[in-house]
Amino acid sequence: MLQTILSSERGGADHGWLKAKHSFSFSQYFNPARMGFGPLRVINEDLVAPTMGFGMHGHQDMEIITYILDGELSHRDSMGNQAAILKGQVQKMSAGRGVRHSEFNSRDDSITHLLQIWIEPNVTGIEPEYEQQNLSDLPVHDGWRAIAAPNGQWLGQKGAFRLYQDAVFLVAHADDGLSERHYALGPQRLAYVHVATGSATVNGVRLSAGDAVQMSDESSVDALLSDGTQVLLFDLPALD
Repeated sequence: MLQTILSSERGGADHGWLKAKHSFSFSQYFNPARMGFGPLRVINEDLVAPTMGFGMHGHQDMEIITYILDGELSHRDSMGNQAAILKGQVQKMSAGRGVRHSEFNSRDDSITHLLQIWIEPNVTGIEPEYEQQNLSDLPVHDGWRAIAAPNGQWLGQKGAFRLYQDAVFLVAHADDGLSERHYALGPQRLAYVHVATGSATVNGVRLSAGDAVQMSDESSVDALLSDGTQVLLFDLPALD
């Protein structure tokens, strides 16, 4: 079964310095039909104005992934980490028993465009963790690059972020021309596909940037990507 979620159907917020689109209920946007999908709880697309950002605030028991589409973000946290997250990089925090952090657009001349992704963990109260990598350094197979996976391993390859959930987070990026991608789904698995940039046809459904499709009882994800397209794929367990 496939369900399409168009970009125009997402929730939104405009705080002046922050323009956001919410795929699932978040903050002041509440839609009881859009509370998440499996353990995938948040996909926020944020545009952060120059020199602006999120002040120090806390999280607990959540896997938080920041995916930079354009610009850069300055990160600081209570674990002592301080870094700039650049375009083409991705960051993961396991909030565990509690962490505080701030994130600001460190540029004074350009907007930062990012995706903030939250996945509910299957363990709680762990020691917080922080990781940051270049996308190009993450493991790749059949055109899919593994950003996060259980124990940081995917198809026998190491190097992905360690995800405290029975889920895999992948990205496919078409650099030139039309590009086909295939991904086999195991039995009783869910899939959520989000088009971050460009356009793609996923299991016969035409999607543009910001659109998504969620799948249950499907055997595979089959995508045709146009030039410059980035497609995010979440292979998820079905929760009771």
